Amino acid sequence: MNAVGVDVNTASVALLKQVSGLSASVSENIVAFRNANGPFTNRKQLKKVPRLGDKAYEQAAGFLRIMNGDNPLDASAVHPEAYPVVEAIISSTGKSIRDLIGQRQFLRNLNPANYINEHFGLPTVTDILQELEKPGRDPRPEFKSVEFKAGVEKITDLEPGMRLDGVVTNVANFGAFVDIGVHQDGLIHISHLSDTFIKDPRDVVKTGDMVKVKVLEVDVERKRISLTMKSAPDNGDIKPEKTPQKNLNKPKQQIAAQSSMADAFARAQRK
Repeated sequence: MNAVGVDVNTASVALLKQVSGLSASVSENIVAFRNANGPFTNRKQLKKVPRLGDKAYEQAAGFLRIMNGDNPLDASAVHPEAYPVVEAIISSTGKSIRDLIGQRQFLRNLNPANYINEHFGLPTVTDILQELEKPGRDPRPEFKSVEFKAGVEKITDLEPGMRLDGVVTNVANFGAFVDIGVHQDGLIHISHLSDTFIKDPRDVVKTGDMVKVKVLEVDVERKRISLTMKSAPDNGDIKPEKTPQKNLNKPKQQIAAQSSMADAFARAQRK
């Protein structure tokens, strides 16, 4: 949460109290102040919130975003204490803050060392320039989700040889379980995780990985799905789908009786 920041004009109490420096009571005061006075237009207004003291402001201000406010920097991760650095950049370049923000190539041509002082060193100035390139950027990696194959929604839709996309749900010593969108995870045995020999499945996959698999075997009755990640599995590894056999649950006496009747019918035909 602290790495991403929150919009102080839309965040709930539950979200605000996750921000460094903000207690539950202060978070409640922020929402109450916002409801009574309207949206915050700059970070300085936060100091008017009851019980939000200097220490809390110092800790939280950089994580609280004010979108479309008086100062574009209030929507960024640049802490108010570091605004003088940006002002120095504005002064030396002759550009306004709105002309600086988002100008990636221009900002990268600036020398961070020209803006360090007794309060802000090279790492801080470098971070400020990077933030100006793309203010309010989300530092988390781009989220991707697997797209399951259309029409394959249950285990009976699977066929050996079918190629599918899936996501790893668990990794064990003997292999990895993969969700392929049929409400029953399939198993990739350790011997089918790679074209080369591996000792530990965790050397190849981890929970959450998106993988491409091929169906080796489907046992509908036992709800078991065998998968492979090998680029070219042996044809012998791919087995026909196993379906429930009708006679498996018939009593032995009934089967024996049917056999006797068949023998009797055969003898009658020979007479």
